[in-house]
Amino acid sequence: MVQPLYLRCELKPNEHRAALTPTTAKKLIDAGFDITVESDPQRIFKDQEYQEVGCKIAPHNTFHQLPKEIPIIGLKELDAPGPDLPHTHIQFAHCYKHQAGWVDVLSRFKKGGGKLYDLEFLEDQTGRRVAAFGWHAGFAGAAMGLLSLAEQAQGKRLGQTKAFPNEDELVQHARRQIEHVKAANKDGKVKALVVGALGRCGRGAIDFFQKVGISDDDIVKWDIQETSAKPGPYQEMLDVDIFVNCIYLNKKIPSFLDSQFISSAGKDRRLGCVVDVSCDTTNPNNPLPIYDINTTFDEPTVDVDTGAGNPPMTVISIDHLPTLLPREASEGFSNDLLPSLLQLPLILGKENADAPDLEEGKGAVWQRAERLFRRHLQEAIENGA
Repeated sequence: MVQPLYLRCELKPNEHRAALTPTTAKKLIDAGFDITVESDPQRIFKDQEYQEVGCKIAPHNTFHQLPKEIPIIGLKELDAPGPDLPHTHIQFAHCYKHQAGWVDVLSRFKKGGGKLYDLEFLEDQTGRRVAAFGWHAGFAGAAMGLLSLAEQAQGKRLGQTKAFPNEDELVQHARRQIEHVKAANKDGKVKALVVGALGRCGRGAIDFFQKVGISDDDIVKWDIQETSAKPGPYQEMLDVDIFVNCIYLNKKIPSFLDSQFISSAGKDRRLGCVVDVSCDTTNPNNPLPIYDINTTFDEPTVDVDTGAGNPPMTVISIDHLPTLLPREASEGFSNDLLPSLLQLPLILGKENADAPDLEEGKGAVWQRAERLFRRHLQEAIENGA
């Protein structure tokens, strides 16, 4: 039996990535899938690239009209508010950690009878995500932070930032811009601190800093051992030029920084930019209560209240940073997701969530994701969905 799968457009402005690339779409077609790709003018991959590997092309933003039995895959969240959702959606929904509007998101699935397989929570039997943009998120976040510092050093503000065609061009551009930061610092150095340094995201940030020439001695690498050794806020974060937050937040922890701590540092503070790659902006447990909005590629930074007369500080809180390198990020993510997508027909249309545990490689990753969806859906119902 042929398994249909529909790649929808991305509705988030400046989102250039895709959950399926022409490369992975071809592998799915070869495995018996029928792939339809919705036209998307901002996607890094052109319609023709998909057509050349055997995909069908559908008109832009028409996925709501599909028969409900066709599963829909995308990346970022759907526009809200919006219609009820009768389909199976595979995407990042950002609603399982009580983010703003989480009840409304899940209520649309309840009313429509649809199902959510959240890409953030597709996990193997050890709890490790089967596919993630973590490395590219950290790499891009560190890059955006450095570019913002370079503008700040010149008395300017980072403006609209467009995607780069590849990693090399981004690194070469950043190598030129870093000279502005060095020139503005008395010691001629750039110092960075990465929290979550042992994870994929943290490693991506560290890789970027190393590739643009920052000495390893000037890259402070923290993980849970350091943040749990003493409660925040942390002076060490004020003593670097750029702090990149790459943690995976799953519980309340002491704040890394707060406005009073920053103000009390006065003019001696070195920190000029915080990049919150984790981007738990509306999470009630956000350990960076120094800002309250997500920024965008059109307006990448938001100011922090540092106190009268003190040097400026900005936060970058873009929740789709990997789209700075859309082609490479998409290829990496989609290739990692492919083995799980090949298992999708084993569970679609079946009531497998309540069945005995499936074997790994036979749909278990989707079974776990469906059980998680049902649990959070019930919680949303209890909260008024």
